[in-house]
Amino acid sequence: MAHWLRFAHRDSICFGMVDKDTIQVCSGDLFAGANPTGERLALDAVTLLPPCQPTKMLGLWNNFAARAEFEKLQRPEHPLWFVKTNNCFMAHGEPIRRPEGYAGPVVFEGELGVVIGKPCRNVSETEADQYVFGYTCVNDVTARQILRSDPSFPQWSRAKSFDSFGPFGPLIATGLEPDALTVRTLVNGEEKQNYPVADMFFRPRAIVSLLSRDMTLMPGDIIACGTSLGAGPIQEGDLVEIEIEGVGRLSNRFG
Repeated sequence: MAHWLRFAHRDSICFGMVDKDTIQVCSGDLFAGANPTGERLALDAVTLLPPCQPTKMLGLWNNFAARAEFEKLQRPEHPLWFVKTNNCFMAHGEPIRRPEGYAGPVVFEGELGVVIGKPCRNVSETEADQYVFGYTCVNDVTARQILRSDPSFPQWSRAKSFDSFGPFGPLIATGLEPDALTVRTLVNGEEKQNYPVADMFFRPRAIVSLLSRDMTLMPGDIIACGTSLGAGPIQEGDLVEIEIEGVGRLSNRFG
């Protein structure tokens, strides 16, 4: 298992592997040949960035049996997905901001993120691991009132793509078994979500396979696997933490 991150240090953008409280700095390409430089830096001496630069983030809706049962939804035949645009991506520790002119509820959704490692198109479920680089924490922030504000057109991407509405990180973990993971969300230290990946209708390998039939997935792209029960509104000043054991803890304050 390894944990990777991107960071800014002395006007340079770098990446490396985390070893306790230090970073083993690497050169090359995170997804296609990372080479340790021999330099080590203290974690507290750098500024964390989103751990990769996706061309897109795909988010899933209605992917958990417990939530579907509670909301009286049927299991979909294919993953139901939307796009979060790349302007919304944000690092661990940066603030979630309320959209200008929007006074409605802003909602957190703690999710597992699948990070693609190489171009992926029409792959089978058994091949999916060859195309997955690792896993990260995602907060799929949503302006809930906008979603269905126009009865003629559900506005999934608009509601979820405002600046700062796509925090992910702080790390990418490799070498994990995703089906065994559990996602927890805390708001101001109080647990709001605690659910297993095993409750997904489509688990990570199946998601990668099925979405790769819809489009080419590129290195660094992230699939947010959907959320279960417990997602809810946050107030200005609230601290939202998405924690996945073995992956890390993503923390962002609203406002």
